[in-house]
Amino acid sequence: MNTKTALVSASLIGLAFASSPALAQDLDKTSFNYVGSWSSLSLYQNFERPFWEKHVPEASDGQITTEVTTFDQMGLGGGEVYRLMSRNVIEVTSTVADYAVEDAPELEGLDMPMIAPDVETARKVAEAYRPVLADAFEQRYDGAHLLAVVPYPSQMVFCNADIDGLSDLKGMKVRASGRTTAEFLQALGAEGITLNFSEVPGALQRGVIDCAVTGSLSGYSSGWHEVSTHLYPLPVGGWDHVVTAMNGKKWNSLSEETQQWLTAEIKENYEDPVWASAVEETKEGIACLTGNGECSRGDAGDMVLVEATDNDFTEAARHLEETLLPNWAQRVDQQWVDRWNETVGEVTGLSASK
Repeated sequence: MNTKTALVSASLIGLAFASSPALAQDLDKTSFNYVGSWSSLSLYQNFERPFWEKHVPEASDGQITTEVTTFDQMGLGGGEVYRLMSRNVIEVTSTVADYAVEDAPELEGLDMPMIAPDVETARKVAEAYRPVLADAFEQRYDGAHLLAVVPYPSQMVFCNADIDGLSDLKGMKVRASGRTTAEFLQALGAEGITLNFSEVPGALQRGVIDCAVTGSLSGYSSGWHEVSTHLYPLPVGGWDHVVTAMNGKKWNSLSEETQQWLTAEIKENYEDPVWASAVEETKEGIACLTGNGECSRGDAGDMVLVEATDNDFTEAARHLEETLLPNWAQRVDQQWVDRWNETVGEVTGLSASK
């Protein structure tokens, strides 16, 4: 090998090492306490817990250890975990973004009823809005760092009453999955009810509510098919994104190598797999609820699957533009409206204004 070839080879080798991800020995020796979302649901059982409890310690060769629990196991409702994170009580946490909108109404811009009729659009919206979310978390929660945005399966309507379409929800009491969903239901002429997820089956069974909104597989896992008869499959409640963030002091205490490593691991081994599973989990949830298709998770229910009409889509789009977006724009500063239009607006063709 001549001198010139040797120099080129050495340069290429150096470049390869410089651009390669951090090795385990380059990582900080540290620990994370992680508080996840609902312990009974697929997202936590199949993705959150395996990633934080097993993958992170193993992939880091033991450099990073973790303690893992969920907000419901801690006796929390889910809406307060970001506040606890900002107060240095929790280091890393995940919850449904809609649970925290009283503290940070900017989060509502991520997910509104019918804004993303399919998971492909939902991911484009989430990716476009991600920089806005990152700034919102940093400003609202004392420097917190955004780590991940993932969806539950499509948030559809379960009714313990006969319905043939969206218009039949008029006059009914419907448990909403978030504030914008409640506004959408009210625009339809329904009464949006706030109710904890775990209280829904009993409320449906007793007739306290007529219908409720959640993900198809979430509803199946929690037995909603046993206390309801009709399933309306459009994403009336959006996708109920679960957002993961880290306490700002904890994030800033990590070396750049550890930050980059964790970011890459989360995307490849948590975010991407959850997004990939959203379509199939939505479909399997419907199959398990109705008996139309294969259910690998247990005995299928026999709910009636209500077909959506073109008029349903038209009405949903009208309420989104005429009611939901203007209402949201009134709850946030103009800078967030402008940034929404520049990001989500570009993806969807919609525009928000005060």
